[in-house]
Amino acid sequence: MPAGSQQPENPGAPVPGRSRWGLMAEMLGRPFPLSRSIAALFAVFVALVPFYIVIGAYMRDRALHMPALALDRALPVRPAWSLVYGSLYFAMFLPLVVVRREEQIRRTLQAYLALWFVAYAVFLAYPTVLPRPSRAEIGGGFCAWALRIVYSWDGPYNCFPSLHVAQSYLAAMTCYRVSRGIGLAAGAWATLVAVSTLYTKQHYVADVIAGALMAWAAYGVFLRGCPRAAVPEIDDRIVPVVVLGFAGMHALAVAGFWVAYRLGA
Repeated sequence: MPAGSQQPENPGAPVPGRSRWGLMAEMLGRPFPLSRSIAALFAVFVALVPFYIVIGAYMRDRALHMPALALDRALPVRPAWSLVYGSLYFAMFLPLVVVRREEQIRRTLQAYLALWFVAYAVFLAYPTVLPRPSRAEIGGGFCAWALRIVYSWDGPYNCFPSLHVAQSYLAAMTCYRVSRGIGLAAGAWATLVAVSTLYTKQHYVADVIAGALMAWAAYGVFLRGCPRAAVPEIDDRIVPVVVLGFAGMHALAVAGFWVAYRLGA
């Protein structure tokens, strides 16, 4: 070491004077560990997605179950919750930003794959359907328009268990092993997503409970034993920015849909 130089006491400490946005850019700029096993697991996950639609199409010709409880019948349709329902597609990808250790990335992908394999097996063994609300119940306006888009993308089948709920909570629990702040924020987000599945009439209460239990089981099998690593200070300081950044991306997506709605009105 050259004379007069000093070793930094904390290599993970942020440079003084840097803004949180600068720290976030630095974190996102770090290389993502991508081994062959991780790439293979991710490829399997992507390959599984189309089978959700295939299974739903297959269900149409089978005897279908409707596990409705009194609470399901009491809850009205609330189209505004469709904006929260769509936020899953941002919430579930939080671990991609938060998790940086290769072992935990691998275990996270294995947990997600377990959710999908188990859910597909249950979809086939216990096919379900949730009838759509009438056009009069949905009403008009931007939120009703957004809910109809949700219905056009996602058929009324494959209800039990709810993958929406399972993936949201698994993402939250995965993040919690790295950062308690992000984990708690993601957990609150996952709870809103779970509530949205009921008010959009996409899922039954039983689906939500089963989805949450599946997430907890996958976490216990694949991630609970994964040791916690010391989180660098640079990561710890930008917890609020990471969560707000993902929420901001969802807000931009909603704004884009609103523009599309206004242009088509």
